[in-house]
Amino acid sequence: MQTITYEVDERVARITLNRPERGNGLTRGLIDELAACVERADLDPGVHVILLAGNGKGFCGGYDLVDSAEGLGREGEGGSDARAGSPLDPQVMAANHDPRGTWDPMVDHAMMSRNVRAFMSLFECTTPVVCKVHGFCVAGGTDLALCSDLLVIADDAKIGYPPARVWGSPTTSLWAARLGPQRAKRLLFTGDCLSGAEALEWGLAIEAPPADELDARAEALVARIARMPLNQLQMMKLLVNQQTVAQGLPATQLLGTVFDGIARHTAEGYAFQQQAASSGFRDAVRARDEPFGDAGGSPSGVTG
Repeated sequence: MQTITYEVDERVARITLNRPERGNGLTRGLIDELAACVERADLDPGVHVILLAGNGKGFCGGYDLVDSAEGLGREGEGGSDARAGSPLDPQVMAANHDPRGTWDPMVDHAMMSRNVRAFMSLFECTTPVVCKVHGFCVAGGTDLALCSDLLVIADDAKIGYPPARVWGSPTTSLWAARLGPQRAKRLLFTGDCLSGAEALEWGLAIEAPPADELDARAEALVARIARMPLNQLQMMKLLVNQQTVAQGLPATQLLGTVFDGIARHTAEGYAFQQQAASSGFRDAVRARDEPFGDAGGSPSGVTG
């Protein structure tokens, strides 16, 4: 594995995103490795709980879009990440698509839905998944957190979906399932983020300890879960998840994934990509967020 570390100890499988130099940005290689690790843990009868985390300054900054948004389409950094810049990467296709030509939305959907299936392995595996978030969990990174069963987040961390402002739609579409429609709309209508403390208050997180206590609290939780018989854990997870599925999650995810492609091909989406191509992706993001006075700030005005 090139982008993830995997280890098992005391009935806990630890899956850790390991691209700290890129904010653990999502690439095709990382997503493939994540799904493989989840399956590996789920097939291991010695694993009673999965702890998902990230190395570096934050959990996950979303898709690694710098090259694709700037329209460069370069190869990745080596190993399995080389696919991140390949012509088959949906973000590269979106960035390099000539608006004067024909866009095939189903090619876009085929690639992005593949990512959704990988993220949903966290939801669909029978083993409970605890996601530990420090620093930041934004954009596509929230797909990992929301597909997990329990979220433990540092009180000063930031979580949200700023691409709701332009160039994105949450493909796993779990915001309403986790927060309810009113609060989901509050975040997606503005692209604002929650602090960890707010995520706990809103019911998104199960715990929000101070940053220096995050590791200890997450370890205490997974150790307690690991004491349970595996078959009981599997039944409890399947039981609760059935309600989310029965409420229409698959249909919502289909719509969210199609909308993600559309969002990158609106007039505003093209303008965002053109600015990224001319002045850089980070400058385009700053310009996107400038009218809001933040970089995906929280509803209470706190910024991360």
